[in-house]
Amino acid sequence: MIPISVCIIAKNEEKNIAKCLTPLADLPLEIIIADTGSTDRTKEVSKQYGAKVYDFQWIDDFSAARNFSISKASNDYILVLDSDEFTVEIDIEEISRLIEENPDAVGMLVRDNTYESNGAITTCPDHVERLFNKNLYHYEWSIHEQLVGDDGTSCYPRYEIPLSVHHVGYSGTLEERKKKVERNNQLLFREIEKDPENPYFYFQVGQSYNMISDYENAYKYYKKAMSFDLNPFELWVKMMVNAYGNAMVNTGRLDEAIQTYNLLYDVFGDCADFHGILGVAYLNKNEPLKAMMEFVKAVNSPIAYETGANTYLAYNNMGIVNEMFGNIPEAIKFYRMCGDFPVAKEALRKLGALEESEA
Repeated sequence: MIPISVCIIAKNEEKNIAKCLTPLADLPLEIIIADTGSTDRTKEVSKQYGAKVYDFQWIDDFSAARNFSISKASNDYILVLDSDEFTVEIDIEEISRLIEENPDAVGMLVRDNTYESNGAITTCPDHVERLFNKNLYHYEWSIHEQLVGDDGTSCYPRYEIPLSVHHVGYSGTLEERKKKVERNNQLLFREIEKDPENPYFYFQVGQSYNMISDYENAYKYYKKAMSFDLNPFELWVKMMVNAYGNAMVNTGRLDEAIQTYNLLYDVFGDCADFHGILGVAYLNKNEPLKAMMEFVKAVNSPIAYETGANTYLAYNNMGIVNEMFGNIPEAIKFYRMCGDFPVAKEALRKLGALEESEA
């Protein structure tokens, strides 16, 4: 099998590092930890799992830390993970075979991001580029670091690898998330000063504010990013369109949300989240029939990001529409289709329809 080094940067991740390393410990992998200043047991725990631990003085630059960890690897092929990413499934033999087939390309793993939204814990998956030959690639940007070819290109061949991880970096208390947002945005604003025409940085600032439900600032930076000429096929652009709509709805910009989404309908209308957000905008505008049409489209959309947009969120909103029209039996039916969604259970309770088995 092709030798692979797993490279991780960490700081005060005692609560996560064991979960991160446990699924990797029995695999034929070299594990490199670049510790950026831990004051807890992160380094001690890492060594218990056979990791090689190196100290890196933090200089407000994630790419520098990434590249340092890679420089300590004995093998040419690098798999980058974060300490708050826990491996769910991995087929190391198949990964080795795919490297042989794609020696100069970049492998993408599947990452399920957990966060709290609409009163429930949800996940949103994405594909991230994490497996590559260190002689061909390196990291750039101080925050939300990007893999770049040594020839300067970011247009390189990619392929999917049989590796999925559960990411908990967006969870935690509000205070913990605020501290992360403050740190991230400080670095992002620095990148914007250097490259003010890069829409990706504005998107990430919006994401930071979105993480702490500061929808006013999230809207501001999403709108700025949307003002650029964007590639609608980029995954981050698709994510931003949904986040932008959600920010508009949450700040009461309902007419703007409806107008914007109708303009984008032909390009992004294959996504359940898109229809769900447009439906909520219509619902808040007291246009329940238009809202119902969007929720039905959400349920039947070919693309859904495990956010509940095509299941419990859509069913809950269908229940609300039926309740508005006084069709209580139908509303109860839809609320019951929401499973353990707290908002739907509360609606059933108010209607006196919450059975003991559902409590």
